[in-house]
Amino acid sequence: MADTLPPAPFERPREVERLRAHKAIPFDEAPTESEAEAIRESLGLRGLRKMRFQGELSPIGKRGWLVEGTLGVSITQECVVTLEPLKARIDTEVSLRFLPEAMIEDDTPEDAIEDDVEALGPIIDLGHVAVEALMLAMPDYPRAGATAPLRVTAEPEGAAPIKDEETKAFAGLGALRDKMTGNDDGV
Repeated sequence: MADTLPPAPFERPREVERLRAHKAIPFDEAPTESEAEAIRESLGLRGLRKMRFQGELSPIGKRGWLVEGTLGVSITQECVVTLEPLKARIDTEVSLRFLPEAMIEDDTPEDAIEDDVEALGPIIDLGHVAVEALMLAMPDYPRAGATAPLRVTAEPEGAAPIKDEETKAFAGLGALRDKMTGNDDGV
């Protein structure tokens, strides 16, 4: 089934069985020009430059692994309002634990599983970790010149406060039904 998946834009697999389980393994990964172009396209960016993922792959106990490092990249996105190009530098710390499924509790509700835990498979793909970290660090809605989201902190002049019963979507429908059926007792 893995053969049907399209290739990832940036792959740097480490075979878990070949890793030395008693010491940290440093890494320093950067995409080639064609990989950077594929990452740019897959994330819908206008530009992607100087991407570098550096850190260590360290053992956790006898069977788990910890990826810790720093991802640095310069990106160009499109302003969601004006469509003008926006350049940004992203430098983010990455920490992700890979644990055997047996160590990830089966009875833990999915929303309670920590964000920094992945199931350990036969490989740990540092390229995939880097692209995922980039996706999480990028602004979702980049805006040119925006310093903070627009917030209304006071009611406009002359506005009356909204009452609780007015905020209910179907607040007046029962009364309307009673009026149309001639039923004044609310049944």
